[in-house]
Amino acid sequence: MGRIVISENVSLDGVVQDPTGDEGFERGGWFARIGDKDRGGWAEAEFDEALRADALLLGRRSYEWFAARWPSRSGAWADRLNSMPKYVVSSTLEDPDWNNSSVLKGEVPGAVSRLKQELAGEIVVYGSRQLARTLMEHDLADELRLMVHPVVLGAGETVFGGTSEEMSVRLLDNRTVGDGLAYLTYEFVRDA
Repeated sequence: MGRIVISENVSLDGVVQDPTGDEGFERGGWFARIGDKDRGGWAEAEFDEALRADALLLGRRSYEWFAARWPSRSGAWADRLNSMPKYVVSSTLEDPDWNNSSVLKGEVPGAVSRLKQELAGEIVVYGSRQLARTLMEHDLADELRLMVHPVVLGAGETVFGGTSEEMSVRLLDNRTVGDGLAYLTYEFVRDA
């Protein structure tokens, strides 16, 4: 059975919205504020995560963002992302053109539950805040990895975004990446 891993870049106050500044959010572009050592450490951690993943699971907008950038890149990280299976949750995307991409049809909880049954290993969710919330709300997420950036934005969409119920998590790991990023790994605790 597969494990859903939500992997997010977040500000210190939990904002995940528009890290690259492409969405037009007035406080977007906060990812670019990290220095070279942090960027190198971040890239190393993300590449390691991609190597451990068996598949990517993305919402449509995140899929389109990645699909517009990664196919033209080269190197081991690009080779890994471009070759691995990718699943897109979308009601509008019909024919994804990024290599090894498939659209999951139907209601998200059922489609993702079936995917978890079909695959073994880690199914990593990058970005995709609406999808991440849906997965957490329906108790489909198994692990949460947060790369915390040392910036407080004071406004913006968070990964949790007003969940309907309390969620319990257990810290599995924490470490410093570069000079100023915190990498936190949690598992979701399910009622016994």
